[in-house]
Amino acid sequence: MSDTTRCAIVAIIGAPNAGKSTLVNRLVGEKVSIVTHKAQTTRASVRGVAMRGETQLVLVDTPGVFAPKRRLDRAMVRAAWTGASDADAVVHLVDANTARGKDDAIRMRLIEENRKAVLAFNKVDLVEKPVLLALTQTFASDGPYTDVFMVSASSGVGVEDLAAHLVKAAPVGPWLFPEDQASDAPARLLASEVTREKLMLRLHDELPYEATVETESWQERKDGSVRIDQTIYVARDSQKKIAIGEGGAVVKAIGAAARKELEHALERRVHLFLNVKVRENWAEERARFEAMGLDWES
Repeated sequence: MSDTTRCAIVAIIGAPNAGKSTLVNRLVGEKVSIVTHKAQTTRASVRGVAMRGETQLVLVDTPGVFAPKRRLDRAMVRAAWTGASDADAVVHLVDANTARGKDDAIRMRLIEENRKAVLAFNKVDLVEKPVLLALTQTFASDGPYTDVFMVSASSGVGVEDLAAHLVKAAPVGPWLFPEDQASDAPARLLASEVTREKLMLRLHDELPYEATVETESWQERKDGSVRIDQTIYVARDSQKKIAIGEGGAVVKAIGAAARKELEHALERRVHLFLNVKVRENWAEERARFEAMGLDWES
């Protein structure tokens, strides 16, 4: 590592489903944050590490900023704003296809906190140019933005232009992570998040947000493989039946999809065992918050 190394912590904030996780994964070059079409998928701040030459960008994929109702919601929103306040740079990612009130609230809070940010419109391939021009004028006219970028996180359009800007603005300093490390998430948390993603993708119309996944045990085996035991917590018996499925078909399919992705990520054989339990008030338990890296006192 030379004296010319640079490092910046970059918080990606935005409304739910703006595409923050997709953007972080695209910049990192591999999957470090789960992605579904459901809003509020990301619950805690996940850091992805993107290398661009001698510059390391530590990307904080924050939970979506929305109007909190429950303790879990408040903790998620607090995590998002904490990530922004601690960062060297902030990217406000806006879904150009559905931009509306929630992004206005984010913009106003940035103004109130006197925090400058980069404005990035996402999913621009789905929007006509006149609409994009109008959005830019609306957001940038009185907003706290230093620069505006048009990107498509899913296809990669414009993403490297945004990365180049962040690299140029990064302060000189040592890297925070090894060059070959893609995320700061512990393997146990990564495993839980992968399974939660498959759960949400499989049951998006049937199972509400009252579900979480925890890695209960992680056993290294002599043959180089790993045994992972996880519990899917749901809030009611009816949800447990849905998650298990007839003859265990649903939970088996979720496990198979999660195991396949984990074997790719961990580059070894994975023995994944899932159990489904009912825990009505898991979202109000301190231990569950700590497992997700959230502040229970929020």
